[in-house]
Amino acid sequence: MSVQERKRRERAERERLIVATARELAEQQGWDAVTTRRLAERIEYSQPVLYSHFRGKREIIGAVALQGATEMAVAMRAATAAADGPRAQVHALARAYLAFAEGNPAVYDAIFQLDGGLAYAREDTPEPLKDAFAALMESLGEVAGDGVEPGLFTEVFWASLHGVATLTRSGRLPPEETERRVRLLVDRLPVV
Repeated sequence: MSVQERKRRERAERERLIVATARELAEQQGWDAVTTRRLAERIEYSQPVLYSHFRGKREIIGAVALQGATEMAVAMRAATAAADGPRAQVHALARAYLAFAEGNPAVYDAIFQLDGGLAYAREDTPEPLKDAFAALMESLGEVAGDGVEPGLFTEVFWASLHGVATLTRSGRLPPEETERRVRLLVDRLPVV
């Protein structure tokens, strides 16, 4: 292995460590606890090393968001692959989405609530974000109904799931009713 290859590999490993540590700290203590000073202490590198990878917390949030979007897409696809029929797939999709949001609150915030410097719903949107939306649309496009644009329907359904996730987490909706909310939403779809 050449020296340059080794340096690239070491750099990539440091970057993974920074992102994993930021994510872990955010899940444990919230995003306010994620500072470059604290990250540097935890990973035992100097702050300048962190800044050689990320210009600041915003970029770290963006990196966590991209990683999380990839994981969310995988979870949704796995859930829908195991379901039989369009309505069952949408039920599975909704449950997987909400489970991801509940199980990874700091990552979910990085994707949808915080400024990670990422472009959404534009041509320059990073691929992991586009893929997470595509994972939603793969099941939802089939159930949009006649004359309904699948992308727009997916946005509205996604907004509903996001609302359930964030309102439940903030205590504004009782969590014991989540499954009933999902059934109500999915059972009203035009597909049989």
